[in-house]
Amino acid sequence: MGNVWATWLLWVTAGEFAGFLIPAVVAALTSSGPLLVLAGVVEGVVLGGAQCLVLRRVIPRVNVRDWIGVTALAAGLAWAIALFAVHNEEPLRSLPPAVLLPLAAIAGIGVVLSIGIGQWFVLRRHVDRAFRWVWLTGAAWCAGLLVFATFTSPLWRLGQPTVLVILIGAAGGLLMAATMAFITGAALAYLLGKP
Repeated sequence: MGNVWATWLLWVTAGEFAGFLIPAVVAALTSSGPLLVLAGVVEGVVLGGAQCLVLRRVIPRVNVRDWIGVTALAAGLAWAIALFAVHNEEPLRSLPPAVLLPLAAIAGIGVVLSIGIGQWFVLRRHVDRAFRWVWLTGAAWCAGLLVFATFTSPLWRLGQPTVLVILIGAAGGLLMAATMAFITGAALAYLLGKP
């Protein structure tokens, strides 16, 4: 079985990086909400598949189809929430802060917890205290998205060549993927009681 955390870090970093390249390329080419949500679903399929390469070794009875399915749906939901905010920035800014701030908080929580909640439905059949997965993956996605934004924001400029936009997004995506995989790998090892 090997080291659960190290194996997870390798496969999940690779899976999320490969999966994230799809919406990164789509976003560089179009601002179409439906296409970006679909790309997010595909990202979830790739991520869930990579996670299952490890999960099948440590939880042999895990339902791979369910895991990949909930991961894909949750990733699509996260993209839909984020894109709603981006595509409705102007009307949302006109809302009073007493309305906007709670809406932003709920949306942000929805983005970072969506995958953990979806995966919890599968994981709870196999792991005690599986509810902790929701919070641990939420923390992992917060950290990963923070790393992504910190890396990409100072580099992206209006009018840049599409290839440069994609390369910056890909590099940020790799950093995001590794950060998220590092934390979720430690979380999985903790929940399973394995190194």
